Amino acid sequence: MVKLKQKTKVAFFEVEPWEKDYLKKALKNFKLYFFDGVINKDNLKEVKDIDILAPFIYSKVTKETISSLPNLKLITTRSTGFDHIDLSAALKAGVKVANVPSYGANTVAEHTFALILSLSRKIHQSYERTSRGNFSLDGLRGFDLRDKTIGVVGCGHIGQHVIRIARGFGMNVLAYDVHRDLKLAKSLGFKYVTLNDLLKNSNIISLHAPYNKSTHHLINRKNIKLIKNGAMIINTARGGLVDTTALVDGLRSGKLAGIGLDVLEEEKYILKEEAELLSPHFASKNKQNINDYLQTIVEGHMLLISDKVIVTPHNAFNSQEALERILDTTIENVMACCQRKKLINEVKIK
Repeated sequence: MVKLKQKTKVAFFEVEPWEKDYLKKALKNFKLYFFDGVINKDNLKEVKDIDILAPFIYSKVTKETISSLPNLKLITTRSTGFDHIDLSAALKAGVKVANVPSYGANTVAEHTFALILSLSRKIHQSYERTSRGNFSLDGLRGFDLRDKTIGVVGCGHIGQHVIRIARGFGMNVLAYDVHRDLKLAKSLGFKYVTLNDLLKNSNIISLHAPYNKSTHHLINRKNIKLIKNGAMIINTARGGLVDTTALVDGLRSGKLAGIGLDVLEEEKYILKEEAELLSPHFASKNKQNINDYLQTIVEGHMLLISDKVIVTPHNAFNSQEALERILDTTIENVMACCQRKKLINEVKIK
């Protein structure tokens, strides 16, 4: 890592007021610049001698941006994705690039179980009923999680947290993943199976796989028939993992007793990562407000009107601690660059 000056200058773009306070406390010995908006030619003129650039996803870091900052040593984006950065230009200019690989593993896992418990104990129905002054228990009988089998699809950081929580409830755990780690399975107490076996033998199916061509409609109208009657599906990963029509069919046939969704299939057309939802630039970028967009797309589906379904607005990642972890990782990246240490979160540019 190249040597930086005594008073390292860092420019942050697309920051909220609370983020400014947080960063100021952690980076007291740095010269910090904060901008509410995205990177543009005008605000770049104010920070032309910066050493480190810390953008968010709506700030395009182009070849021109990089060339206009002759002292630039590091671009540390406050996001997992980095396709808003011209990596080739950074490589040519000798500028390092870093990101935030993971920030909400336990956060999403906890939300997953919030959905599971709401469905298994009919919390949403109970709340709605008592809010109207009705304290009848008719139709509110739930079931224990203990000794039930949960099938976890995808054993990455989030999936592993889900497994740990499930074991704490005394559940049996089956898992499906394209990469099997037998040591992990032994230490966490779960068993790898095929996807079909997982669908056949799970009382609750929880999805934590990435969305790509091979995982598109991982659960579909064909294999949903394998699921045991009365099972539940939980999806806090990406909407495109499940064919929405298959979910509707499962509800209508009685195959599925409950569905918990923090994501909808239509999101894949407009959403890259969770943190986009918190940006004031999100609505303007997509022209149409996300709420109106999704409401139009799913209008007529059973999913939003069935008392067997809970839909949350892609909120699983959204905890204060998770958002602070984004800043903490960014701070680590800044400090590593300043102290000439190895960048743990460096984006490898080819």
